[in-house]
Amino acid sequence: MLSERLNPAGDVPDTGIPERLAATMTMTEQYEWHRSYLRRHPVSRRNFFRGSAAVAAVAAVGVSPFGARAYADEAALGVGGQHVGFGTDASGQLRFSAQLSRNPGGAKVFLEHGPTPVLGGSVEAEVRNLVTQIPSSDGGVLAAEQFYVHAPVDGLPGRMPHFYRWRTSDGFVSDVRSVATAMPTARAAVVPFRFTMMGDQGTDDVPAQPGGLKPGDYDDLYYAADNDPAVPHTKNVLNQIVAARPDFHVLAGDIAYADPSGAGKKPQYVGSGGKVSDGFDKFNPYVWDVYFGAIEASASTTPWMFATGNHDMEAAYGTHGYGGHLARLDFPGNGPAGCPSVYSFAYGNVAVLSLDANDISYEIGANTGYSGGAQNSWVETTLAAYRANPDIDFIVCFFHHCAYSTTDSHASDGGVRDAWCALFDRYQVDLVLQGHNHVFERTDPIRGGAQSKPAGDNSIVYPETDGTVYYTVGGGGRPRYRFQPGSQESYRGHEVADTDVPNSYVWTPGGTKNPEDAPWSRVRFRNYSFIRVDVRPGFFSSEMDVTAVDEYGREFDKVTYRRQVRG
Repeated sequence: MLSERLNPAGDVPDTGIPERLAATMTMTEQYEWHRSYLRRHPVSRRNFFRGSAAVAAVAAVGVSPFGARAYADEAALGVGGQHVGFGTDASGQLRFSAQLSRNPGGAKVFLEHGPTPVLGGSVEAEVRNLVTQIPSSDGGVLAAEQFYVHAPVDGLPGRMPHFYRWRTSDGFVSDVRSVATAMPTARAAVVPFRFTMMGDQGTDDVPAQPGGLKPGDYDDLYYAADNDPAVPHTKNVLNQIVAARPDFHVLAGDIAYADPSGAGKKPQYVGSGGKVSDGFDKFNPYVWDVYFGAIEASASTTPWMFATGNHDMEAAYGTHGYGGHLARLDFPGNGPAGCPSVYSFAYGNVAVLSLDANDISYEIGANTGYSGGAQNSWVETTLAAYRANPDIDFIVCFFHHCAYSTTDSHASDGGVRDAWCALFDRYQVDLVLQGHNHVFERTDPIRGGAQSKPAGDNSIVYPETDGTVYYTVGGGGRPRYRFQPGSQESYRGHEVADTDVPNSYVWTPGGTKNPEDAPWSRVRFRNYSFIRVDVRPGFFSSEMDVTAVDEYGREFDKVTYRRQVRG
């Protein structure tokens, strides 16, 4: 059982409920408290804040249509922040999404698409209206209204580029871009491919709405003394991902940081110089405008697949704090009912599972147990099915909280270990990709909770016999954490003889920290980074290279995973 205090002070969402109450409230209870508060402080729709971040051009893709007059009813309707993901059948389904610059009113929005730039097909987009009303730290209420468009396209051929553009009935037309479906799982069709991964991203750009915000209020610019605030770390990592030209990208939670507190508490808007009230999390829905504009350089032409972290529990919305994501994003939807960010897809000979560690965390209890065990049952069933499929060689799971990590901020979550690690062993999961800790860390292969063998840089791991390797890749842009006192970094060109961390800890069911030795910690790198995964399918054996890359493109760790192909 978790302790009476569900939500410890620290890096967790603060949504505006008095601290003494929020400390013991689930996400659903906080949402209901928030609704009750707003019923006592109503705001008319015509008084909603209207505005959007003026998003700068990224990687020469073009300027966002959202300008200073965005969200104004009389402004021209525009479409921006384009992002694409896979459907349930990744080899035949794409899900196109974007944000509207204002209420479309009577205007319709269309996705025009086809196998060539001539297009030829058209589908009317679904418009999802997301209304946010949250208390402000100055005693008022922040009300916002955002509009997102979604268009599914099914029945596509595998790993073929598909071209598209957005058009509105009142005259807006976007440029034509293309994105490819996944490679089929049929062995004869599988050729080498690449994907990238990181977590804990956020944005370097300051939201323009509400007005008066300054660097560090709702962005990644609140740097510690050993970080240079003039360096755009988030953009640097994103630019490296764009340069890597992946076939798809996965993000292990803590996406935009519209909720920079991250404790799973009630939301409260805090202006520049203000202070979040006890029991609340800072929250600004307009951060999402900035975020979608920032990632558009990659996400409009490469499928981005998201997991949810603690900063993604937004208590302003229902569905356990995920209601906002259901308006903004399209998840494949093949996971257990009520768990929107739990799903799976296959790309060639690799199966990928997105899991929601908020459901099983011992550290942050705001959503712990919300699935009633349905997620854990689904994980076992899904892993078993993929491992029994002879066309699937590698299984990759990605989620937020860490089963194995050694930073002084979050370290390891015993809830993840207790819920899933035995399943990872049983079904021989090859890679587990985590975020949460804002560093890079890689373990040796682990089986039964123990290191099976040392695996240094450029080593070869045989997951079937060696076990699972756990990666923490939380250096996507948020200010970095530290490792345990006395623990040294160890990476290519900077290896230490003994990488054991004797003074780490793991979170317990009671929400306390249990000290532990961590001989499994092999690589530790404290700067901003991501991983590049190159898969080489074969008929007799298949390989997968996982390379760690810093924000400037320098490689600092590599492991090859090799599996014999089953007949």
